[in-house]
Formats: sequence, C-alpha cells, structure tokens
Amino acid sequence: MSLLTSTLEALANHLGISPESELLHVALTHSSYAAEHDCISNERLEFLGDAVVDLAIADLITREYPELNEGTGSLVRSRVVNEASLASLARRLELGSCIKVGKGEIKSGGTDRDSLLADAFEAVVAALYLENGFQSACDFVQAMLADDVSDASLAPDEVDPKTQLRQWSEQQGHGTPVYEVTGSGPLHATTFEATVRVGSLLVASGHGRSKKSAESQAAKAALERRSNA
Repeated sequence: MSLLTSTLEALANHLGISPESELLHVALTHSSYAAEHDCISNERLEFLGDAVVDLAIADLITREYPELNEGTGSLVRSRVVNEASLASLARRLELGSCIKVGKGEIKSGGTDRDSLLADAFEAVVAALYLENGFQSACDFVQAMLADDVSDASLAPDEVDPKTQLRQWSEQQGHGTPVYEVTGSGPLHATTFEATVRVGSLLVASGHGRSKKSAESQAAKAALERRSNA
C-alpha cells in the first residue's frame, strides 16, 4: 500500500466517510492537476467549505462564549480562521500527502504552501458537509479549532506577536521582518523552528508544533529583545 493510499484511507476514516468518496477525491485535486488531466478541481468545494468553517466557528463562539459581543466574537473568529491556521490544520491531517497537484506545483513544493493547504482543508470540510451533513462538518471543524478559540477568547483584543513586531519594525524604519522556518520529525509529530530577522538589527528564534506557532514564538522573543537592540 502506497503512502498516498494509506494516508488517504486514514483521512477518510478520521472524517467518517468512504475513501472512495468522489467528493473527497475532488477536494484533494488542485487546479494545476485538474488542468493537466481535464478533471474537476477543488475550487468550488473550497468556496463552500470557507462558508462552512466560518459558520461552524461562529456557532461555537455564540454558544460557548456568551461574554463575547459581536465585535470581540468577530476578532476571535478572524484570529483562528485564517490561511495560516487552516494550513496548520491541514498539516496535522497530512493533507499534503494526499493532494494531487500538477507537475509545476510539485517542482515548486506547492503541497507545503499555506494557501494551497488552507484551500484543501476547506474543500475537505465541504466534502464532509455534502457527504454527511452540516452537523458532521460542524463537529469536525469545532473539534479541530476548539483550543485555538479558547486561547483567543482570553484576550480577543490582543494583537498577535507577529503583527506587533511588524508594526514596530516598520515604525523604526527596518522594513518587514523576515521569517525562515524549518521542520523536523515524522509527519504526524513534526516540530518547527522559526528564525526572524529585523533588518540587521536583531535575530530571534522560536519553536512550535506548527509553522504559525513557531513564528509567533520567534516574534515574541524578538519583541522581548528589542529594548536591547
């Protein structure tokens, strides 16, 4: 059994749908592959999945966090539903091993691009929605993002470290911080190390279970060091 087949079956079992699901296979078909093989891409499913994810998280916030008003609830949702966070979820599910991409994307390492992974995650959510209904898709999304929502709800108005560092760096005339991220370990338990550089002024690093987390920790370390820079 190939890695691709094994991972696809594990994904299908996790979702509670058949590995033979046509919708699941479409959800994992990037437009570059579809163009080369004259088949359907996941773009329409991604469009639908985007709405399902938003509704699932809005539902969770409304039911579980009554202390959040419309404004703070929207801030929490935007902090947990974005390209970086959805790409992180896609990596946890090992979607990169399942997505079919064109030859050009393969050469450029496209299956590890945040935008491609985030779109695939949303497309998979849409496939689950169409196969098993909204409640199944809602439960899946909420389970995947529940901890992130909980963390964000503690300080919904707080600006994340990467934004804080970018704002400070640009205000000081150092331009936009540059991040480099490397990963190590098996696919199901990869750890990431991020290094951030602010011009020639300072360098800091951080670790995390996702690229987003590692970059956030690196930005936090840089913010702590800026007074000495």
